[in-house]
Amino acid sequence: MQKDARIYVAGHRGMVGSAIVRRLEQDGYTNIITRRSAELDLRDQAQVQAFFEAERPTHVFMAAAKVGGIVANNTYRADFIYDNLMIEANITKASHTFGVEKMLFLGSSCIYPKLAPQPLKEAYLLEGYLESTNEPYAIAKIAGIKVAEAFRDQYGCNFISAMPTNLYGPNDNYDLKNSHVLPALLRKFHTAKTTGQAQVEIWGTGTPRREFLHVDDLADACMYLMQNYDERGFVNVGTGTDVSIRELADLVADVVGFDGELVFDTSKPDGTPRKLMDVSLLASHGWKASIDLPTGVRRVYQEMKDSPLFNESA
Repeated sequence: MQKDARIYVAGHRGMVGSAIVRRLEQDGYTNIITRRSAELDLRDQAQVQAFFEAERPTHVFMAAAKVGGIVANNTYRADFIYDNLMIEANITKASHTFGVEKMLFLGSSCIYPKLAPQPLKEAYLLEGYLESTNEPYAIAKIAGIKVAEAFRDQYGCNFISAMPTNLYGPNDNYDLKNSHVLPALLRKFHTAKTTGQAQVEIWGTGTPRREFLHVDDLADACMYLMQNYDERGFVNVGTGTDVSIRELADLVADVVGFDGELVFDTSKPDGTPRKLMDVSLLASHGWKASIDLPTGVRRVYQEMKDSPLFNESA
């Protein structure tokens, strides 16, 4: 990928897309193409085709998606499957039609069966039933993989796919009703510290184990894949290590400086006991994560602790 390549980052305002843009700029790429959703509706095939015809990108990072937490996924099931299917189908089709040299589709670890063995290997795709609450979103992401593979098979397009684990970092969602566990804990502990609360309540027993990848590491992996990976099969992107929710809470409390009590509400559900990606395939191709969890959490907290997103009324 040459420094003057015409690079389209779909979803550039989101956590993943913005990290990719930061990395591209850091590495000296000068032709980064972006559009806000108000300017380009990626669900509209005619708009996407016209955009690609006018801009002629040579490389595409497909980080655009409709995303949300468990409640949103389960409530807006039609929106999650329709919007994501249309976005990925339209971008992939236009990438083929207008001769994109290489496209990277980004999915999610939710593509794997609910009861798949741990750690999650790429071979486990479609080996069992999905988690019901986010099934529409997961099916859309599986379809994105298969659309990229189909265009590769039929037309020889260099379209690749990567499935990241749980992400955190700048531009994350800190809404306590809709955010994922790590940003929610960061905001909870920050609020407790700044308002003098004596304790923080955490759902569940604290025993489930989860894996977390800093979004800057994902951006690094995306750059590596765009430069070095040309195979049909998708790859997992993660750290290959996990922590319990209790360990995560202790870490966040230490980073924030909260010295109160942690209260685990065991009447609330724990969810899947463990969710860990097998990252040996990507490691065999020469890439591994470099930002350990304590370092990443400290970095995020320093970046976000004075942000309105962190301090607005819950």
